[in-house]
Amino acid sequence: MPIATVNPANGETLKTYEAMGEEELERRLQLAQATFRTYRTTTYAERARLLNRAADLLDEDQQEIGRVMTTEMGKPVKQARAEAAKCARAMRWYAEHAAELLADEEPSAADVKDSGAARALVRYRPLGPVLAVMPWNFPLWQVVRFAAPALMAGNVGLLKHASNVPQTALYLEDLFHRAGFAEGCFQTLLVGSGAVDDILRDERVKAATLTGSEPAGRAVAATAGEMIKKTVLELGGSDPYVVMPSADIDRAARIAVTARVQNNGQSCIAAKRFIVHTDVYDAFAERFVAGMAALKVGDPLAEETEVGPLASEQGRADLEELVDDARRSGAEVLCGGERPDGPGWYYPPTVLAGVTREMRVHREEAFGPVATLYRAADLDEAVLIANDSPFGLSSNVWTRDQAEVDRFVRDLEAGGVFFNGMTASHPGFPFGGVKRSGYGRELSGHGIREFCNITTVWHGA
Repeated sequence: MPIATVNPANGETLKTYEAMGEEELERRLQLAQATFRTYRTTTYAERARLLNRAADLLDEDQQEIGRVMTTEMGKPVKQARAEAAKCARAMRWYAEHAAELLADEEPSAADVKDSGAARALVRYRPLGPVLAVMPWNFPLWQVVRFAAPALMAGNVGLLKHASNVPQTALYLEDLFHRAGFAEGCFQTLLVGSGAVDDILRDERVKAATLTGSEPAGRAVAATAGEMIKKTVLELGGSDPYVVMPSADIDRAARIAVTARVQNNGQSCIAAKRFIVHTDVYDAFAERFVAGMAALKVGDPLAEETEVGPLASEQGRADLEELVDDARRSGAEVLCGGERPDGPGWYYPPTVLAGVTREMRVHREEAFGPVATLYRAADLDEAVLIANDSPFGLSSNVWTRDQAEVDRFVRDLEAGGVFFNGMTASHPGFPFGGVKRSGYGRELSGHGIREFCNITTVWHGA
């Protein structure tokens, strides 16, 4: 895949970039290693000062970088600006909380005495250069939620971004440099996916994090396992959105539309499978379908646009195949389902009903504005359908019944359960999944500690 900005609204190639050669890649790996030796000794206060400066610059750049993101991957520009603002807030959150999250921990006095120590503690120390392999769908946020905690922990970052968002990738390197971070603290590697294996095998790279497809995750995990290096993987998701009879149906249906089409439906944590109790199925379906059909699809740079194009021609083709397979197998298309005429990689908001286990869309992630509707006879069947997926990233449940809340928390196979609202990420909460959605956690204290050497320090009596 070429490293290029191709506008998904019209298919026009705007900028192309040459991949880095071996000499430049080697220079950057050397620089990362050398910079880490000194950066790791900086104080939390100094790191926080730099990260807060980066947040200030990002706020100043919000309009410009928002347009860049929209031009590169097609999200509505209002959502792009919101993404930039969210990144700045996350930077400030880690700048404020990192010292506390990574403070030395004191074992219990009984354990210290029992071990024969005069004193003991647990200290979190940085690992070194960390490789981040990141996707195009949230081209700022996916990177910042790695970079902010990694830099605050004293690590340095090497970014291999998706090849269709090179301008955003280069912007990130420039942002941290303008903020005052040393040149080797955060570097963008303009390389193709074929270079990832060799970079990960390099002894100077100590760990890796990947957000992306299941095949990409398998490849990185296999190499990291061979090299015995720590990895965090956030892969696909096909999140359930369960609606029970006690729910506020109007609100549940309204938020369901946003939960499905956020980021043009290209979000791992977008709700994709809508599982509705039979008692309220018809009422929910009517409102949900009407809301999906009413969305304004168009130029992502227009302020009024709610759904823009998919990020790539191949992505649209993959989505069409899932819908066509379901239609051939008997699914009912309640709205959408047909590619529009004209330029750009647009696909309409689509709702499928009557989905069965044999259909590909039941098993595979629909990465675009396509929703599947399921009717559940009771709570047991709702849980069964929700868990009938190879993925387990997050989940959404609408109920006012505490007994049902307890049951869903106990039984849903997911990294998060969001009640009476849509899944969203926040720096204060851990983020990640189970099953084929990956392992490890980003964000919160759990995320910042993923790439730390958790060190026992013991002093004899």
